[in-house]
Amino acid sequence: MQLLRKIVPSTNTRTTRYRRVEELALSKINIIMSRFDGQIIIITGASSGIGRQAAIDFSNNGASSVVLVSRSELQLREVAALMNPKCNAVVYPCDISNKLDVIKMSEDLLTRFDHIDILVNNAGFGIFGKVQNQSIEEMESVTATNYFGMIYCTKAFLDSMLRRKSGHIVNVASVAASFGVPGLAAYCGSKFATLGFSEALHHELYGSGVGITVVSPIAVKTNFFRNQSFGGKMPNYTRLSLEPKTVSRAIMAAANSSRLEIIVPFFVRGGVWLKHTLPYFVNAIAGPVFRRQYTN
Repeated sequence: MQLLRKIVPSTNTRTTRYRRVEELALSKINIIMSRFDGQIIIITGASSGIGRQAAIDFSNNGASSVVLVSRSELQLREVAALMNPKCNAVVYPCDISNKLDVIKMSEDLLTRFDHIDILVNNAGFGIFGKVQNQSIEEMESVTATNYFGMIYCTKAFLDSMLRRKSGHIVNVASVAASFGVPGLAAYCGSKFATLGFSEALHHELYGSGVGITVVSPIAVKTNFFRNQSFGGKMPNYTRLSLEPKTVSRAIMAAANSSRLEIIVPFFVRGGVWLKHTLPYFVNAIAGPVFRRQYTN
């Protein structure tokens, strides 16, 4: 993170300067956003945070139907009430970590709508703590939702998109798909896997009319950090957290993009590029910083 701070505004200059940078990121995203008139969109993890905001934003940008997917029907209905009344909000409770539930969901929705234009795989969570202190079941639960849930949903709707030669999949990952963060090993592993899966599928889909784009934000102000494993506080390396609105706009931009990955905010791409280009150098700097912040 020390290296990233040379790219990212210092936290000491904090609020005003960072807000200006976030506004600049939003302005760049807004240039490539467009309306989604008449389109049918599915959003997993739609009950709160990024998914909630994306549902509202898609409904305000012409979507004809937005399917809200999450385990909590009550929370989904609360989100539906906030959406543009001109948009058909469909509440569909589903545990995406359960393969059979996802298969049933796809059958129900494809029977109802015939096709899906955009699939946003957003559902995910993390459990904070060292690998040695976490149970296998905890790590499996993170992987089941963040990675396998994404695969289940992608497989469930991909064939219908390919038959129509139209559609786009947006996978919400994280900058943690490029940096291993102490205390979030299972989460980082799931996001590394999501990016790798998406890159491979991106090549397979070339020329098919179907696209896939990964949105990789830094930390976002959502319920992610309300998991009891975080002890009621956000880790030190999350001080430059984004608003869900920023990531939602990136998702809408991604749904119209031929790019493999959109990193939010855009300037963090410099840190990711350095990590991939000079991994030994960056790890030598970032590793001690991550470890120090983890123990503070």
